[in-house]
Amino acid sequence: MQLYNTLSAEERAIMIDDAGQQRLTLSFYAYAKIQDPQKFRNDLFVAWNALDALGRIYVASEGINAQMSVPAENFEAFRETLEAYDFMKGIRLNVAVEHDDHSFLKLTIKVRHKIVADGLNDDTFDVTNIGVHLKAKEFNEILDDPNTIVVDFRNHYESEVGHFKNAITPDVETFRESLPIINEQLKDHKDDKNLVMYCTGGIRCEKASAYFKHQGFKNVYQLEGGIINYAKQLKEEGLESKFIGKNFVFDNRLGERITDDIISQCHQCGKPCDNHTNCENDGCHLLFIQCDDCKAAMENCCSTECLEIIHMPLVDQVRLRTGKQVGNKVFRKGKSENLKFKHSGELPETALATAQKPADIRQKIKVKKVLLGKAEHYYVKAQVGQFTVENHELNSGDKILISGPTTGDQELVLEKIIVNGAETQTAKIGDKVTFEVPFRIRLSDKLYKIVN
Repeated sequence: MQLYNTLSAEERAIMIDDAGQQRLTLSFYAYAKIQDPQKFRNDLFVAWNALDALGRIYVASEGINAQMSVPAENFEAFRETLEAYDFMKGIRLNVAVEHDDHSFLKLTIKVRHKIVADGLNDDTFDVTNIGVHLKAKEFNEILDDPNTIVVDFRNHYESEVGHFKNAITPDVETFRESLPIINEQLKDHKDDKNLVMYCTGGIRCEKASAYFKHQGFKNVYQLEGGIINYAKQLKEEGLESKFIGKNFVFDNRLGERITDDIISQCHQCGKPCDNHTNCENDGCHLLFIQCDDCKAAMENCCSTECLEIIHMPLVDQVRLRTGKQVGNKVFRKGKSENLKFKHSGELPETALATAQKPADIRQKIKVKKVLLGKAEHYYVKAQVGQFTVENHELNSGDKILISGPTTGDQELVLEKIIVNGAETQTAKIGDKVTFEVPFRIRLSDKLYKIVN
C-alpha cells in the first residue's frame, strides 16, 4: 500500500500538463478530537492519492489543516472522502480566487503535535469555545463601528502585501508570537470594544478567538473562512472590499489578488510591487518582494553575496552550507539588512500603483515535453551550457526547452551537441552534454525535450 509521495515535483508537473485537466486550489480545516492521527493520516493518503489530489496537510489529535489542489472532475468524489468522517460533514471548502494547475506538486500529509502551533500549554483552554463567525457583509458592517478593533493574525510578510483598512498588523514571524502581543496591547479593552480578527482561511482566528475569550474578552468576532471566503462573497454579492491589496497564500502561487491596489514595494529598488520570491541561494532562501527588473538583474537573489554564491560550483555551495542549521529555520521569512524597502508593523493603506490584469491561469498553455536532465554549468564567454542527461535520449536536431524560476521557459533547436567531450549525434542517460545556449542558465534549470 502506497502511503507516501513517490514522484518528484518535476515529474508531477509533466503529468499534470499531459493530463490537460483543470485543477482547483482549495483549503479547509476542522478542529476535532482524533484518537489515532497516524491511522487517520494513512487513510486520507490512500483515498486522496487515488483521486490525484495534491497538497500540504497537517493532522494532529486536535484536527486537520489542509491546503490542496484537486482535479475539477474529482471534486465531488474528494468531498465524499471528507463526508465519511462525522466531524467533516458539511465542511466549508475555501476554493481559491485564482487557480493554478501547479499550485501543489506533491501530496504531503504530516502528523504534528498541533495543526496550528500556538505555544500554549493550558489544559483549561477550550479551543472549541470560539468567537462569533461573521460573513463578509457582517464583517464590513462591524468594521464601521467605532467600538471595533480589528486585528490581523497573519505574519508580517503576509500583511505587507495586503490587509484590511485600519487593522492592527503585528510585526511577527509566527502566529504564536502575536497572541501575547495583542493580549497585552488590548488588555484595557476586554469589555468595551469589539475584538474582530481575520487571517487567510480562518484556522488561526478559530484558535485566536477561543484564546481571547479564555483571556476574558467579552465581544470576540472572526471573519468566517478568512480572506479567501471574504473575497468569494464580495464577488457573489457585489460588496465593497475593505481589504486592500493581495492575499498571501502558502503554495506555489504565493498570492492571489483581492483588489488591484499594490501597497508594497520591491525590497531591493523600492518600485511598487507585491510579488514574493525566494532567494535562489539554497543556503539562504529568503522570502522577499522582488520586481521583474531586480529579478532579472539579481537572478532571483536577495543580495550580491547570494548572487556570487549561486555561480560557484555546486560542491562549493554545499561546502558553504555545511555545519549550518538546516530545516525550516534556514528559510527566513523576509527580514534582512539587505532589504532596504522592507516594511512591517504599521503599514500604509494608500495604493502605490495599480496591478495589471493577469492572464487567465486556470489552464496554462500546454507544451508536451519530457524531462531529460538538469543544468550543471554555464560557460559565460563561450555561451555554452552543460547538462547531465538523466532520462531518455537527446539527439542533434531535437527541439528542447530550458526552464527555471529565473530563466523562464526558453526553447531551442540543437544544431550540434558535445557528449562527454566529443561531438556526436546522441546523448544517453548518464552522459554530460554541452551545446550553445545564447542566454545564461542556472543550476536550478531543467532540460526538457519537446515532443509535440
